Amino acid sequence: MQIRQADQHMQTSLRGIAKRAKEEPKHRFGNLYSLLNEKNLTECFPQMNRKAAPGVDGVDWTAFEADLTDNVSQLATALKEKRYKAKLVRRRNIPKPGGKLRPLGIPVIGDKLVQTAAAEILSAIYEQDFLPCSHGYRRGKGPQRAALELSQRLHRGRFRWVVDADIKGFFDHIDHDWLMRMLEQRINDRAFLGLIRKWLQAGILEEDGQIIYPVTGTPQGGVVSAVLANIYLHYALDLWFEKIVKPVCQGDVMLMRFADDFVCCFQYREDEQRLSNALGTRLGKFGLELSAEKTQVIKFTRFETENNNSFTFLGFEFRWGLSRTGKPLMTMRTSKQKFKAALAAILSWIKNERSKLGTAALLTKLKQKLQGHFNYYGVSGNCEMLRKFRWHVCKVVFKWLNRRTQKKSCNWAGFREMLSYFEIPSPRIIGYWE
Repeated sequence: MQIRQADQHMQTSLRGIAKRAKEEPKHRFGNLYSLLNEKNLTECFPQMNRKAAPGVDGVDWTAFEADLTDNVSQLATALKEKRYKAKLVRRRNIPKPGGKLRPLGIPVIGDKLVQTAAAEILSAIYEQDFLPCSHGYRRGKGPQRAALELSQRLHRGRFRWVVDADIKGFFDHIDHDWLMRMLEQRINDRAFLGLIRKWLQAGILEEDGQIIYPVTGTPQGGVVSAVLANIYLHYALDLWFEKIVKPVCQGDVMLMRFADDFVCCFQYREDEQRLSNALGTRLGKFGLELSAEKTQVIKFTRFETENNNSFTFLGFEFRWGLSRTGKPLMTMRTSKQKFKAALAAILSWIKNERSKLGTAALLTKLKQKLQGHFNYYGVSGNCEMLRKFRWHVCKVVFKWLNRRTQKKSCNWAGFREMLSYFEIPSPRIIGYWE
């Protein structure tokens, strides 16, 4: 009952904020800090990831829930009395394809809870301001939807040039002062803004035990980081493209962005060159830099399907091809890099788990992994890559199941029966243009 009442209280407040933000685009909100109270924090707790790794204090979701009332009460009191301090953020480096590492920041669960409530408030305000080109970390949007929309608009539009861009180390280079100035455009609450600055400046505990106090950036993985990143690029890129770039272009133009990964499409070469010449300077103003190795300009037109030009966005390779009737068709398929990375992940998993789990548990988990892959990459035109992926996965699993002992566990006929029994999914297309 307590959580249900809190839910009504929080949602009513957020609806009121969203309504006013939409009706008054220049309104600056005050008294937001008071919403970080015990009722609203209690309501936000179930939204958090139960399986997330614990922070520096070692307390996970289950342990925090065991004494939820007291823990939330202490947090709310510290916030009310202005005694709240952000704890150290534990850094964990996650391997990326190509041997590089992605640094993730893991706050303690108390900080995550306050950040969750703050992110809800920020989203209520800025969802009214964000432009349709922004798809990252927003409700009702997502990477597959962004990729499908891009494919559809490329197919139906008159675009001939594509700028495929990526911002180098975006989350590590967000300028704190610029971000606070951006937030002040909509927020007139010193306490709430001060809370965000505390999270930005929180010390980071590296894996080697070293503590770093950042002067730029926001921890990738922090609950509030996603909405802060969207706000930063809303002002640094989206509005600039919409208000400054578009009006001077002679032909059709389009921006599609998911977090720091974005593409700009142009009908005319002159418009593309004008953007390319100005983009680096614009981003540099906000402490950002384009990644030279991930940014490219390509000619991309339906009239040259034989040139084999392509680009990747959100794990998909975009390329002009021909339909069965010989007409130009925009095609999407799993990018080579993501295909290899997904196979490598399956190989690593089966090698590590084949001796720990029984066959039934392994195949049940395999079903989940394949279904997740198909749910994302199951878009129209990608069936061949999905079948190829399933075939390679089954081949890998068959090989390593038979390596658990010196004697073979099964032959191909028996393995196929197991796949059928455990309902290992076949490729299915679920993503289409709207």
